[in-house]
Amino acid sequence: MAQKQTAGRDQLGEFAPQFAALNDDVLFGEVWAKEDELSLHDRSLITVSSLMSQGLFPQLEAHMKIAKANGVTKGEMIALITHLSFYAGWPKAWSAFGLAKEIYKEN
Repeated sequence: MAQKQTAGRDQLGEFAPQFAALNDDVLFGEVWAKEDELSLHDRSLITVSSLMSQGLFPQLEAHMKIAKANGVTKGEMIALITHLSFYAGWPKAWSAFGLAKEIYKEN
């Protein structure tokens, strides 16, 4: 019998419900309303995570640029995409890596 593929979702363990809640917060704009709780840096990371996991790449590109402006480093973005690949799947991760490569390329 074939084993069910979960794209790494089961590896999130106890963090999975927190990720789902953050994902809902992004969808309804609530992450950006938490000025006193989260820094711009952290809100950017959460937004990029949610948009990548949903495959919303036009919005993802814009928010990656915002994340860079908010102090998210190239290394942090690479680590984020790498870890999210287990949740969102490698096809979305490869697309996100392509966007990040363009946004973070040296001028």
